[in-house]
Amino acid sequence: MKATRRNVLALVVGAAASGALPAGAQTGNEPGDLRAGLNSADFDQVWELVRDRFYDPSLHGLDWQAVKSRYRPQAIAAGSREEAAVVINAMLAELRASHTHYYTPEDPAYYQLADIFAGALEHHGLRRLFPNSEVAYPGIGAFTEADGQGSAFVTGVIEGAPAHQAGVLVGDEILSADGRPFRPVDSFRGKVGAPVSLQIRRASGAAPIAISVTPADLNPEEMFLRGLKASARIIAAGDKARIGYVHVWSYASRRYQSALEDLIGEGPLKDADALIWDLRGGWGGAQPQYLDLFNPRAPTMQVKDRNGETGLVDVKWRKPVAMLINQGTRSGKEVLAYGFKEYRLGELIGQRTEGAVLAATAFLIGDDGLLLLAVEDVLVDGKRLEGVGVEPTIEVAFDSRYAAGADPQLDRAVQLLAGS
Repeated sequence: MKATRRNVLALVVGAAASGALPAGAQTGNEPGDLRAGLNSADFDQVWELVRDRFYDPSLHGLDWQAVKSRYRPQAIAAGSREEAAVVINAMLAELRASHTHYYTPEDPAYYQLADIFAGALEHHGLRRLFPNSEVAYPGIGAFTEADGQGSAFVTGVIEGAPAHQAGVLVGDEILSADGRPFRPVDSFRGKVGAPVSLQIRRASGAAPIAISVTPADLNPEEMFLRGLKASARIIAAGDKARIGYVHVWSYASRRYQSALEDLIGEGPLKDADALIWDLRGGWGGAQPQYLDLFNPRAPTMQVKDRNGETGLVDVKWRKPVAMLINQGTRSGKEVLAYGFKEYRLGELIGQRTEGAVLAATAFLIGDDGLLLLAVEDVLVDGKRLEGVGVEPTIEVAFDSRYAAGADPQLDRAVQLLAGS
């Protein structure tokens, strides 16, 4: 756990370009006896890790042995890996704790968390799953949420990723992929570099439209880093106002903060009159000191080497700034939101954050599972944000379903800063 402390607030190599499953992973279609055995072993491993490593030794007052007795028969009887995962997650939900969830290779989060916690997992089987030591998966770079009716809604589109390039918008309902039910990973296995036809509905009750998207082999850290850089832009507002905008999808590496500093210190956001810092969706992992970016009482240094190359040290933003937050703002990002609000650095615009502020690490489960488990409690300035979240200073409701690219939270931030 201590070895992964830089990642504990994050809320987890490489599949071939063909879109194959990680080496050694099960397909989920094993014979019944084998499937039951795999389910049993995975369930027991998860149950034992919770017993031994969960941050609260009392397990929130649960009789953990009784919980096992209720759920284990269901897990063993599950006919597929996905059905077993549903049972395991139902058991974990009884803990009522954030950062405590079981993932399979059918979920992009499995790969994203494996990449986030790669350092901790490297000596515990990660190389067996990803022999080339690079976590990757076939996908299009969009966050989606299943509606329980066979469709999925797009909740986030990472700038520069295949979905963004194809014109997929937040709020789109994905009905199918190449005529089959949409799956965020399986729909693109074996199709990297080849066009896939998505049937989407952009407005409630509207006829479906087709969008052709070409999936890629995605490395999570590089995808989020490229997305951050590609999101940076200037929004013209009013007669003269130039509002900078940047979306930080993940903070689970110091590279993201360094990229943000470059963008505002010497990059395209340098000459903006104000800044919109978008922390909606994605992953956490941020450290409290990242707020020093907005400290007006500390200097910035410029250094130059003998070849004339220059660089900035301790970049500062001393112009107006607003932060965008929503229910998908979680973990270390919530710590930033708390400090941003508490120390009056600017307005928080949007909706209350998730309230998921426990420290976690990841464990590989069996041949094809990953457990994210809360292993430390967290207080921020002595206050508990877990289960509470951070309220915005300016509330702007936003149901993104069928939004068709509209973003009232961003619009409100632009309006506010243009008048500042």
